[in-house]
Amino acid sequence: MNIEVTRINEGLSLDPAAYIDAVNEDYIYRIKKIAENIAKNRDEKPVILLSGPSGSGKTTTALILEKFLDDMGHETHTLSMDNYFCPLTEEEKALAALGKVDLESPKRVDADLLNEHILAINLCEEFEIPQYDFKTSTRKYTGRKFQRKKGELVIFEGIHALNPDVIFVPDSRLCKIYVSVRTRITCGDIILHPSRIRLMRRMIRDKNFRQRSFRETMNMFHSVEAGENKYIMPYKHRSDYDVDTFIAYELSAYRSHLLRQLSEMTDVPELEDVVKVLEALEPLDNSLVPPESLICEFIGNGAFKY
Repeated sequence: MNIEVTRINEGLSLDPAAYIDAVNEDYIYRIKKIAENIAKNRDEKPVILLSGPSGSGKTTTALILEKFLDDMGHETHTLSMDNYFCPLTEEEKALAALGKVDLESPKRVDADLLNEHILAINLCEEFEIPQYDFKTSTRKYTGRKFQRKKGELVIFEGIHALNPDVIFVPDSRLCKIYVSVRTRITCGDIILHPSRIRLMRRMIRDKNFRQRSFRETMNMFHSVEAGENKYIMPYKHRSDYDVDTFIAYELSAYRSHLLRQLSEMTDVPELEDVVKVLEALEPLDNSLVPPESLICEFIGNGAFKY
């Protein structure tokens, strides 16, 4: 799907609040329909796997889905697959600091432990949920126990959730969802690829919540993109549901966060078209963005706690 900058500007110029509401309602409607189908099959498929590349909005989509299912009377829990990353040895930490460890690889996931816990969920057996500490690259156990009750649902959210090298549980017991930005932005001769939209999301998120500069995020772009193409994209066809997480007004909301600094990064050719598109868009006052919006995962002030 393509959307023209002029169409976005028109919607924001006429009535920004109404345009934002219409865009949000469309996204929410699509997630609600998925929730309704999941609810119908909850006894056969109590575990939901939700995958997508970095910056795709996986976390917010999982939490919105959880809310819909809860509201339908089906208690739902969301667990992050990040907590199943393998701890790094001191040698691996040193190599990672030099960029010599593939942090995007599915081998970073403790697949045996993850599948053991998915099976325990299916059987309503108790287990202790691990917690991964990204600052120390170690796994911790805090005594947090989990046991699914009959009729409840569990969402596992992570970049490798659809990779058969990571998940061994038979598909017949799983519901699979793939989320990503699929819409392209057109602006004159420019067609802005969805990966650039996800890059903008990551830049804002990393600055707001991970204390990374835009340049640091940009320096990671090629390795992250290579990992996505190698480990994530090839398995999107395995999903039962495919969700485009593009929010039509989002780039206008990002404009004030990004435009000045990205305009100064003239040595980064990948940003040339991004800057031109941002310049062409009407700015959007972020106070108009409702806290339930998916893009609050990146700009902050959202209703969902991550």
